[in-house]
Amino acid sequence: GSPVAATAISLFGAGTLTKLQTFTMLSGSRLGASFIVLLTGFLYAMKNKGRNRGDSIGMGIQALTMTAIVYLPGMMIGYALLRGGVLDAVNWHASGKLEAVLGRVWGPTVDWVAAHVPGGLLFLVGLGTILVSFKLLDHVLPSVDSDTTVTSKRAAWLKHPWTMFALGCLVATLTLSVSVALTVLVPLAAKGIIKRDEALPYIMGANITTLADTLVVAMLQQTPMAARIVLAEAIGVTVVSVFILAVCYQPVKRAVIGLDDWLVASNRRLGLFVGGLLVLPISFLLSGLVIGTPGV
Repeated sequence: GSPVAATAISLFGAGTLTKLQTFTMLSGSRLGASFIVLLTGFLYAMKNKGRNRGDSIGMGIQALTMTAIVYLPGMMIGYALLRGGVLDAVNWHASGKLEAVLGRVWGPTVDWVAAHVPGGLLFLVGLGTILVSFKLLDHVLPSVDSDTTVTSKRAAWLKHPWTMFALGCLVATLTLSVSVALTVLVPLAAKGIIKRDEALPYIMGANITTLADTLVVAMLQQTPMAARIVLAEAIGVTVVSVFILAVCYQPVKRAVIGLDDWLVASNRRLGLFVGGLLVLPISFLLSGLVIGTPGV
């Protein structure tokens, strides 16, 4: 998710993508990151066949579903803010000191690559650098040991939606990766440390603050519109998340858990669900070739 989001912002800064393309690509990167949680749930269920697969696979489905619920309407709100010029006064850039430090550290390397690598390959080099950096970050971050036996009772604060929402915000901020922040839910749910319905606010919180690293990338671009795009996305998702928690959390929780249980109960339904997740992005890409893209 984060490499795709950073790539989208960088392409926008270079003038390759339009505002609308960047905004939708940023949103899609969050949905794609949640798919990693579903994949982790499958792998965990295969490795631990003696445990209830509904907890591990179900957590992945739940993460993806909840992300879609908050991001799809959040996209509408965020793009309305951009189109309406509400954020035009925002002119966020990285400080001169930060830019000077980055230039001193990475400037010689960037200049050398630009001088020796053909222009057509610079994008691939940059993309590879981003992927390697996030891979290294994932390696140094602490992980949950799925084989550890936890005997302590579940903490009472896990039952409070707003507390879990704040925890999700905190974990995603510290890890700078929504994939990492949400993937840890799989073994926690499988071992009974956290229930699936208790994880919903956590997922919403993590999906907001995961944009922090993308905002930093946006602030390093020459155009202030890059930061406005990320900020609009964050505001839209925050508005939807807070509304759900404050107004309609119980109905949403029942709907998500109900869909979760319905899909996990049947291999056929589960297969169709996963297949649909793979077909939809491809169909969207093909539709762009057919109908074109607006230059917004």
